[in-house]
Amino acid sequence: MSDLHTDVRYIKGIGEARAKALAKLGITDLLSLISYFPRDWEDRSALRTIDTLPIGENCCVRAMVASSPVASHVRKGLDLLKVKVVDNTSALFLTFFNQPYLKNTLIVGETYVFYGKTEGTLLRRQMINPLFEKDGIGEITGRIMPIYPLTAGISQNTMHRAIRQGLNACEEILPDVLPEELRLHYHLCHIGYAYENIHFPASFEALNVARRRLSFEEFFLLCTGMQLLRRRRTDLSSTVCSPIDMQPFYDALPFSLTDAQRRAAGEAMADMCGKTPMNRLCQGDVGSGKTMVAAACIYFAAQNGYQSALMAPTELLAQQHYHSLAPLLEKLGVRCALLTGSLSAKTKKSIRAQLETGEIAVAVGTQALISRDVTFSSLGLVVADEQHRFGVAQRAALSAKAEKPHVLVMSATPIPRTLALMIYGDLDISVIDELPPGRQKTDTFAVPNSYHERVYRFIRKHVRAGRQVYIVCSLVGAPDTIPNEKKTVTEYTSRLQTEIFPDLRVGCVHGKMKSSEKERIMAAFAAGTLDILVSTTVIEVGVDVPNATIMVVENAEQFGLSQLHQLRGRVGRGTEKSYCILFSDARSENTKTRLRAMTETNDGFRIAQQDLELRGPGDFFGQRQHGLPSLKVADLHCDLELLHTARRAADELLAADPDLKDEAHRGIADKIRALFQSAEGSLN
Repeated sequence: MSDLHTDVRYIKGIGEARAKALAKLGITDLLSLISYFPRDWEDRSALRTIDTLPIGENCCVRAMVASSPVASHVRKGLDLLKVKVVDNTSALFLTFFNQPYLKNTLIVGETYVFYGKTEGTLLRRQMINPLFEKDGIGEITGRIMPIYPLTAGISQNTMHRAIRQGLNACEEILPDVLPEELRLHYHLCHIGYAYENIHFPASFEALNVARRRLSFEEFFLLCTGMQLLRRRRTDLSSTVCSPIDMQPFYDALPFSLTDAQRRAAGEAMADMCGKTPMNRLCQGDVGSGKTMVAAACIYFAAQNGYQSALMAPTELLAQQHYHSLAPLLEKLGVRCALLTGSLSAKTKKSIRAQLETGEIAVAVGTQALISRDVTFSSLGLVVADEQHRFGVAQRAALSAKAEKPHVLVMSATPIPRTLALMIYGDLDISVIDELPPGRQKTDTFAVPNSYHERVYRFIRKHVRAGRQVYIVCSLVGAPDTIPNEKKTVTEYTSRLQTEIFPDLRVGCVHGKMKSSEKERIMAAFAAGTLDILVSTTVIEVGVDVPNATIMVVENAEQFGLSQLHQLRGRVGRGTEKSYCILFSDARSENTKTRLRAMTETNDGFRIAQQDLELRGPGDFFGQRQHGLPSLKVADLHCDLELLHTARRAADELLAADPDLKDEAHRGIADKIRALFQSAEGSLN
């Protein structure tokens, strides 16, 4: 085997059936196999004697089977197998559920190494369903073992063997994109050592060395790619606007803009008067008024003779923007139109014709705006709402409708400014860090699961008063498996409808639904024809429903702080008092600290900072950013200093070789191009 793109089917021990299962995890070839990194590692390297096994902890123990295993049938679907094992210090009692075949596997007098959680008491220790192997084999014990996210048909052992085969196959052909000089300067190990020890570390020290190398590479490629995007933008000539009197716009508003809104709008308009196209991120907390900043920029563009396009991720959200912007802008003589996929062919044809002639100055819509048959007369400004739902390629496709339009992207995900500058290296950043006056604080409570009945009564009381409720289910699956989103939500919805609220109108949405069906149900909720909407985090970014006053989050410990804050932002949008209730029985101090933070502040930027400080490994944003390469190893909580180091290395590289033309940097250029293309972006 000599090709990193060799189909995974041809790797020893996999075959057709397992290849299909692996494809569900994104593993299709040799490279994607060895790049499927563990989510955790278990230390099975140390052996304990039975008398020193600590209660409640996972440990390895070497012991001999002392007596024949005893099988018993408890009831239909439940068989037990009990085994007594001993060493020279004490006895350990093992119980296996529904594994009768082990009766002939565990041989009296043979010595095995067992790994599992010790239960019972100090006088009678036991393990339930421990892993085991014969003493001396050392395949799943006596070492640090990787733990992978799995899917049906793939076990940990299968994954271990496949990755072992994969690493052996590419030992001589795995390229190192980092030049040796750069590696040595930043004290980074060779790529082969990194891959070997991220999967099968010889020690925790070796694991840390491997993680640092791979994390650095991820950050370095991301920062270099972002800098290239920024440089290409500065080489372009823009649609230049001239300063105008904005007072008519401000006078037309039914309220006064906050200082933060005026500052953000001023920064954007200054960009639009510059020589290079604006490429600005406007980030602010939920309800901070980003739409009015966009409205100011749209009016500014219109007065300079240019059209604008505002793209929203869903039809419902596009409609909401249109109904918010059109009355204001048309009062000022700026004609608007809504362009979505559900419009009749005749209506769409008419709108497209008026966009082409310039009769319509502002088009608000979904991805329908980037279809080939949409042509603008003089597109000067592109606004993308909820930017993390759009890929770089989608924004680029809309921008391609004009020569070099200005681009304003908006996000309601507060990110600490220094981090935002790192992640969005191709964007300038405006921050709206204050809320409009009068916005109500949402009261937040973190409660144990024993409070469910009380919360259900609270929900019923508010629904009877004419209010609506969100209930968010986290995706909790069996250990090491990818949870079934559809099953989680539909089963919980069914229980609520039949057992808890049979007299109320309960609907559900989840990510596996067709977009049209999802939008139909969310529109029904927005219209008030549903009392309760059960959902996964697809409602994190959604329509404005002022009548929704309660947000319930099940298993809140499964979410990051920033994601919980986004969910909380779905309520508190009307005049009625709103509440956010977070259910969790998790006992870890980290979880308690995170949930306490939610109850103490509604400030999204404070929440984001705490999230960065408290989150363990995982994606800081709660979901991966579309249009950016995902971080498989690097952790924005643990590796922030390394991110700064990688950013510095990227700057130094591009200062010496701005276009990555040097032969030594060809691998870096190719890897960046592949990464951004796979993330729906483009560096071409």
